[in-house]
Amino acid sequence: MTHCGTPAPASKPQNPPIKHGLILAAFALGTAVILSASADLTRQAIADRATEDLYASLAQVISEDSHNNDLTADLMTVEDSVEGSVPVYIAAQGPEVTGVAFVLSGFGYGGEIRVLAGIDASGTLTGVRVLSHAETPGLGDKIETAKSPWIEGFTGHSLTDPGPEGWKVQKDGGVFDQFSGATITPRAVVGTVQRALALFDRNRDTLLAPKEARS
Repeated sequence: MTHCGTPAPASKPQNPPIKHGLILAAFALGTAVILSASADLTRQAIADRATEDLYASLAQVISEDSHNNDLTADLMTVEDSVEGSVPVYIAAQGPEVTGVAFVLSGFGYGGEIRVLAGIDASGTLTGVRVLSHAETPGLGDKIETAKSPWIEGFTGHSLTDPGPEGWKVQKDGGVFDQFSGATITPRAVVGTVQRALALFDRNRDTLLAPKEARS
């Protein structure tokens, strides 16, 4: 005797591949939006910190008693034949420019070294600070004031003091100290500071012009 079994229930249709694709695409899009927003916030935080460091360093390379204007507000851009477009912070007492400060970059062992130089109206350095670098800790980082007073040794020098041959580290026949085991880093900074003085010299008339003439 033959028994007729109960028909097996029909299997549920599987989700079509296109549905899975849409879910994955939506997930990927959401992840990308979150990562992009996080990156924007991080970039802004880094930029804000860099600006704070620059403003703090300006006070170290241009003394407060040498000007009565706001350095961060009195800014001009010099079109230099060698360095290109360089933003310059102007220090002034009334209409008279008493000094300038600007940033140039050199390249050391670990990459870019951003150097802020303050220069008075006579072309003499009033201060130098390193704003950022990627040099080796314990060796090249002696360019930071927190690690060594080395960077303060530029104050009082000019393009003619010590002269072209003196603007080198001692290992290269110049007057500036190098660090034991890290000659590349101070060599880069010395060269960058000399370039800053040369830029000032090339653009002296423009940089020292009264504010009315620069407007």
